[in-house]
Amino acid sequence: MEVVKKPKKGPDSASSCEKGSCCKVEAVISVDERGQMVLPKEIREKADIHTGDKLALVSWEKDGKVCCFTFIKANEFGDMVKGLLGPMMKEVMANDSSRSHGGN
Repeated sequence: MEVVKKPKKGPDSASSCEKGSCCKVEAVISVDERGQMVLPKEIREKADIHTGDKLALVSWEKDGKVCCFTFIKANEFGDMVKGLLGPMMKEVMANDSSRSHGGN
């Protein structure tokens, strides 16, 4: 396991958190013999997660191995993807349109 040191705070340090939000370890959970995990009640309440809610499981790989997971509420995931890809798609469409009309 690799330990990553957090950069010192200062005017030149970068943060991975948006203003007003941040990531933190909320709990350590176990996986049972069937591969199931239980989210602690306090976390479910804090995140407003209820029976039947769908969560998108996003993984992050480093050096060919999955090292991190993030759960995102499925109904918020679609909006998140649109927010990230929307501006990019507009640019792609604009570039494609200019090419088809004699532009670069």
